[in-house]
Amino acid sequence: MQAGSSNCPYAQRFRWHLFNVSMRGAYSSSNCRALRFRFTTQSSPRGQHVKFHRVRGTPLCRVPCSVARIKRRSANGKGDRMKVDGGFGLGLGALDGAGEAARDAENAGYDGIWSAETSHDPFFPLLLAAQHTTRAELGTGIAVAFARNPMTMAQIAWDLQAYSKGRFILGLGSQVKPHITKRFSMPWSQPAARMREFIAAMRAIWASWNDRTKLDFRGDFYTHTLMTPFFDPGPNPYGTAKVFLAAVGQKMTEVAGEVCDGLLCHGFTTERYLREITIPALERGAAASGRQRSDLEISLPAFIVTGTNEEEMAASAKGVRQQIAFYGSTPAYRGVLELHGWGDLQVELNRLSKEGKWETMGDLIDDQILATFAVVAEPDGIAPAIAKRYGDIVDRVSFYAPYKTDPDTWLPVVAALKAI
Repeated sequence: MQAGSSNCPYAQRFRWHLFNVSMRGAYSSSNCRALRFRFTTQSSPRGQHVKFHRVRGTPLCRVPCSVARIKRRSANGKGDRMKVDGGFGLGLGALDGAGEAARDAENAGYDGIWSAETSHDPFFPLLLAAQHTTRAELGTGIAVAFARNPMTMAQIAWDLQAYSKGRFILGLGSQVKPHITKRFSMPWSQPAARMREFIAAMRAIWASWNDRTKLDFRGDFYTHTLMTPFFDPGPNPYGTAKVFLAAVGQKMTEVAGEVCDGLLCHGFTTERYLREITIPALERGAAASGRQRSDLEISLPAFIVTGTNEEEMAASAKGVRQQIAFYGSTPAYRGVLELHGWGDLQVELNRLSKEGKWETMGDLIDDQILATFAVVAEPDGIAPAIAKRYGDIVDRVSFYAPYKTDPDTWLPVVAALKAI
């Protein structure tokens, strides 16, 4: 997931986007309560009442009847249910409370907990999360690959995989050229080819530790030929970590299919783009290494517009419109808009971004565009809408909500998705 540039007034505000949904504990029997919602938006049965009742240790005891009727077809063909992921936002306190937030997220039912590389290191929070959790997978979404080299990344992943007892997912991303060359002062060229080699080099390093093979990796971008016993951690008792790769374009998506264990979709995507562009590219990459789509996981941070009243719905829609506009201004993401016939919008958004007209950019995202990129529903309609739109193509989902919301909103959604 790319963060906004520092000169964007919304970058700080939206930096936490999907990672703001950390659950703050369960309710004791003395103050358990029922939540009753009534909505009239198009995406739910008109006038339906849904009652949720939560007690300690059980985030949700009853799910909406509309959810129960959804029959989800497994995306990977193995009959696995869709995993639901959460994460943490790192503000001024950075690591303060990260462990407790991870524990609360696990107790709330999340399958995975993710940390992003924005204004803080993405790995330290996961070390604390590993201390406070026992079940949830722990991943970076993303760590910037080209800001490091394969050896340093391999060592970090080895340590987190061992300390978490096999629960670590190394989520990598390329970032974009200006950040790599101007912020990290690192080389940039042929990003897809470089990423393929970066991951291959990591796997060669892991093989030298786990399988005791001689390290002799020689590529176009990276060379690793020295590993002495003093610097060799030995075999990892939990094996190698899963490697996921963030991708939007077809070349990088093919790399994910060829050399990775999973794909981290960008939030700036649509169901049509996933079905017509992303998945075929992923399958081509998998075929190149003798694998199938079922050997990979697809993770999606789904834009969500929701609220319990018109005011909340309007506020959440505004936040999502502005974030869609921000991403849409990036030339590298134009292909997503072009697929829908909105290619010229990217040019206009890019022009406005250079003029600093961020509010105006959001106004260009009309209702059709909003509904194409985001699930627009009241809380009880989110789970069935996600299942209907992405249930047969996505293996794990998280909530991309670039606006302030009550964390309790997501508890029944998590439980409803896990019940499908």
